[in-house]
Amino acid sequence: MKTDLDIARAATMRPITEIAAKLGIEESDLYQYGKHMAKLPLRLIDDKAANKKKLVLVTAITPTPAGEGKTTTSIGLSEGLNKMGVKSTVVIREPSLGPVFGIKGGAAGGGHAQVLPMEDINLHFTGDLAAVEKAHNLLSALIDNHLQSKENSLNLDPRKIIWKRVIDMNERALRHIVLGLGGPKQGMPRETGFDITAASEVMAALCLAKDLEDLKEKFGNILVGFTFDDRPVYARDFKAEGAMAALMKYAIMPNLVQTLEGNPAIVHGGPFANIAQGTNTLIATKMGLSLSDYVVTEAGFASELGAEKFLNIKSQYGGLSPNASVVVATIRALKYHGGVKLANLKEPDAEAVSRGLENLEKHVENMKHFNLQPVVAINRFPTDTDEEIQVVKQRCEELGVRAAVYEGWEKGGEGAMELAKLVHDAAESCTTCFDPLYDFNWDIEKKLHTIATKLYGADHVEYTVKAKSQIAQFEKIGLDKLPVCVAKTQKSLSDDQHKLGRPKGFAVKIREFEIAAGAGFIIPIAGTIMRMPGLPSQPSAEKIDIDNEGNISGLF
Repeated sequence: MKTDLDIARAATMRPITEIAAKLGIEESDLYQYGKHMAKLPLRLIDDKAANKKKLVLVTAITPTPAGEGKTTTSIGLSEGLNKMGVKSTVVIREPSLGPVFGIKGGAAGGGHAQVLPMEDINLHFTGDLAAVEKAHNLLSALIDNHLQSKENSLNLDPRKIIWKRVIDMNERALRHIVLGLGGPKQGMPRETGFDITAASEVMAALCLAKDLEDLKEKFGNILVGFTFDDRPVYARDFKAEGAMAALMKYAIMPNLVQTLEGNPAIVHGGPFANIAQGTNTLIATKMGLSLSDYVVTEAGFASELGAEKFLNIKSQYGGLSPNASVVVATIRALKYHGGVKLANLKEPDAEAVSRGLENLEKHVENMKHFNLQPVVAINRFPTDTDEEIQVVKQRCEELGVRAAVYEGWEKGGEGAMELAKLVHDAAESCTTCFDPLYDFNWDIEKKLHTIATKLYGADHVEYTVKAKSQIAQFEKIGLDKLPVCVAKTQKSLSDDQHKLGRPKGFAVKIREFEIAAGAGFIIPIAGTIMRMPGLPSQPSAEKIDIDNEGNISGLF
């Protein structure tokens, strides 16, 4: 069987100018990165035109180690819509080098539902993550320089600095570090650490910004820490926002690439969904809507994480109104939620599929909380039996939900036609059906209670003493009316990764909060969640290589 890389390498890529022409973009408007990638200037965004187009959000059931293929489904669905004669663009996130070299792999789709050039997209791309990293670390350097050379005129307490550094790599050894060792000339010793670049607030702000001026304002609003008498200190107090924004001059522009079948794809931004909003940039989504009739986009992980944040945070900030949604499910994932061990998922087991359906049912219910009628995409694998698929279809029929078998990995757009027709029907019948789950002006606890009880299925929310005191602090400094972006495990609807299926009778425990005042949200930490992953015992990096002609192997 051919690998994703084999399939990508066998494809004949079209010049990026040809892809741009499909969207009505002149060559003179492109900032080209070689023959097959280009950046798009923000002046191409037309809000009035965008508001008349159709937006499709792809989410999934609770992730399993086997993978569900949400990005592959998004790409294939857009291919299918184009085959129907619908002018469609897929808009997705950029890969992070941490997962690429770790265990998860890249984020360019797979099989015959990929975006190209796959190797370039997965490795550095157009340098957006490098720009995010540099802008973030510039602020870090300015903070420590202030402590050292300006005699701390801001009265910043080094023990209360919450801004860390970032690197786009999985590196557990950098989670907790001490800076400034070596004497007075080397800086002020203090404890800090590194997060992965995709977890940076700079990335989160980029993905919610409307333009460079707005991004600069968001950078200035970043909360750096507190003074000795507990007053907030912001990035603007260091005069950092201008230089940070200057580093993002090109990174703020969306990236235009192509699908395997030569259709347009926009790839831009890459925040994780278990700790940030988990969706591509607002700019990229609006760019796609300005230039095509349909935009297919995906949100990280499942409906209670990426989709919830897309709908409650991104859509409310950006004035977006999704017209249709897709919930991706696989037979093997349903068996996993039905109690089958990972090693046995390829074995036929219709009863286990039936047991696992309660997880799918909850995610379908979650999308209905936003007044969206989802279409279920059954992402078919060669080991799936007709009997197992029929179990899913029958249950969807009982729920009054449309379902389609998706075979885009094997067949590309042709394998997505059934799904594309159902999604098109759903989108055409919905103009202003979307409703957010909460109002930003609600208090923090009410917003959290609504998310936890309605989307997770929890009975209630519990707070530590520290979390309660932080809520009071947010209220005091006027940040309590921001939306909430819950950081929790992606492996369960609950905050306990071991609770599969559809957990019931549990409480969500908020141990503390983080604040992304620049990006514009509060981050409740549910359970244990890490912002800096580690590498597995056998990282993917060990399999990646390059020959003397520049041919890369081992990417997936």
